[in-house]
Amino acid sequence: MNQASTDRLREYLAQLPPQSQALLMREFERALERGEETTVATFVLEQLRAVVRGADEDEEVRPRTDDPARLLFRPLEPFLVDGNFPIRPGQIRRASLATVWQWLGRDGAPEAVREFEAALSAAREAGAKAGIEPAVRKLQLAAAQAVVKIATSGSPDERHRALSRIGAPNVVEDLLAIGSVLQAREALETLNSKMPGHMRVFGDSQIVSTVASLNVPWLQTPQLLPFALSLVMQRLSAPWQIIRLAVKMAASDDEIRVSATPYGVAVTIALHDLYFVAACLRTDIRRGHFDGIAEQLKTLHDGVRGLRTELDLRNDSAWGKQLASIRADISNSLQSEIESVPGRVRRILRQRADKDIVAAPKVDPSEVEETAGLIDFVAVCRTYASELAINEVTLRTYSDLQHYVEQSTEALVQSLRNEKGRTYRQQQVKAAIRFCEVLFGTDYAALMSRAAENAVTGERKPARTGQ
Repeated sequence: MNQASTDRLREYLAQLPPQSQALLMREFERALERGEETTVATFVLEQLRAVVRGADEDEEVRPRTDDPARLLFRPLEPFLVDGNFPIRPGQIRRASLATVWQWLGRDGAPEAVREFEAALSAAREAGAKAGIEPAVRKLQLAAAQAVVKIATSGSPDERHRALSRIGAPNVVEDLLAIGSVLQAREALETLNSKMPGHMRVFGDSQIVSTVASLNVPWLQTPQLLPFALSLVMQRLSAPWQIIRLAVKMAASDDEIRVSATPYGVAVTIALHDLYFVAACLRTDIRRGHFDGIAEQLKTLHDGVRGLRTELDLRNDSAWGKQLASIRADISNSLQSEIESVPGRVRRILRQRADKDIVAAPKVDPSEVEETAGLIDFVAVCRTYASELAINEVTLRTYSDLQHYVEQSTEALVQSLRNEKGRTYRQQQVKAAIRFCEVLFGTDYAALMSRAAENAVTGERKPARTGQ
């Protein structure tokens, strides 16, 4: 693109709302990850990042660690989420930050923002980093006070009008959470420092220690407790185990007693996160991405089983209905895909008459690998079938696959003795052996591979003997 076209592109990008800029940036980043349109995506992404950071094209882009907005919002990093998926307590949309920063500089705390930018510029020119942190904290407190003021002062109608001028409803929804986290930065940092780096098993001793660390007035408010629990979850090997804090505080697994405590929000958080994993699973299956399926299924299986066994949930309660909905969603997403696998296997391995082989397309190696991945997907589903309400369909499909692939492989190996259409049948045998490797293991696959070689060479030897 020439300079005029580049300038027009940047003007257009600058006019987009912050939410649209953030969405566009994420889509181009995903396109680069998929290897699609890398030239266009790289160029547009570079221009978009320059617009978002407020950097001129001919100037050196300011390092991210020196960006005023990034320094202000640094305590929010553990709680930021991308995408359009609904957020839960203890989460903040990353896309909201740009709008809040603009509001702080324009109306919320303009003097504090200008003072901070001047202090940051002076520290950068002097090469002194020591004076930045006190200035950051001062701005964070000023920003928190501005948020609390606009969110609590005046009549409800006045507050609604004032908040609507800040940004979209999503931004307004995040505003009080942003102010609360900035205000309680020290308490959250202290909690973070007290917890072990990783908790493989969230047992009694860890629960008691965590409860003691959470017993701080700042963290016990309805606004801050979900963020404190989110920090704890990030240290857990199995995040669903956060519900054990709620059970501990209620001294009961009865959902009514658990929900009556402030820590009942831990169950809401765990259910939301399971629902999010289920939604990601559904999307990956729809797009044919099976690389991370095993991990997702394990997370869902363990989470569903954990909530069902460690909480006494009623079928007609809000939590009970939500868990049932998650199980049904998982089952529906998996069942249709599982049932489609035998048909794909049959299309590749089915025996063809000699006259039909000439017109038959070659066996596509990429399709074979994709089908082998689907067979492995069925095997993984079998491991977690009981809790995910797919036990019957998974066991039936896996048994059918084993029976059909075993019989088809033996028949195709025998068909190699016929020289007509041998090239095509060799492709089928290769595919069948690949499927055998997934279903029966490498030893059986090696055995069938040797049988296929013998079928071809055994047919040729009599011909050479008669010469």
